[in-house]
Amino acid sequence: MRWRFFFVAVFVGALAGCAGQASIRPAEVLDERTGITSAALREPIEFVQSAASEVVVLDKQHGFAYLGPVEWDRSGNISYGLWLQVVPGNDGEVADIRAAGAVTLILDDGSVILSPIDAPKLGQEPYGPVVSWGQTAYFELSPATLARMAASQKLALECRGVGSSKLSFTPTHAVGDILAKYARGRGIIHD
Repeated sequence: MRWRFFFVAVFVGALAGCAGQASIRPAEVLDERTGITSAALREPIEFVQSAASEVVVLDKQHGFAYLGPVEWDRSGNISYGLWLQVVPGNDGEVADIRAAGAVTLILDDGSVILSPIDAPKLGQEPYGPVVSWGQTAYFELSPATLARMAASQKLALECRGVGSSKLSFTPTHAVGDILAKYARGRGIIHD
């Protein structure tokens, strides 16, 4: 009887361990048409437009941005990208985010100017548009930059506005753990 209890306890413990690992793993989808497996966060990270001298209120006046890393696996040939959707508010218009130098990622150890890329054409995109308007693009992402993002306490986006203005976006919640779990799940960082 004790052995039976022991085996049940071990089995339940193993299941709990697997469930814990599954909750931090990114969503993986195989595109049957192309054979590409994409791995993304279950939901993109939300950013709100920040203003230097005023309190940010989450309403239609302020713009939002949504960001998420993506891994594409083409039969062992792995590449990365950064998906971004920028949703303008009433207080600032965003220039074309696909233009060279239009989007900058701000991290603890410096800035990274993002370069737009053409993502693989899949039957189902890793992230769908959060809203029907706004601009969406993919940007180049190296494993080293993803590791920097995961280790950074500060993470912000800066987009070129119309004219010479710049619009800054900050996360609506802490994102270091989310990116660290994603990077760990992809084998980019290790504990």
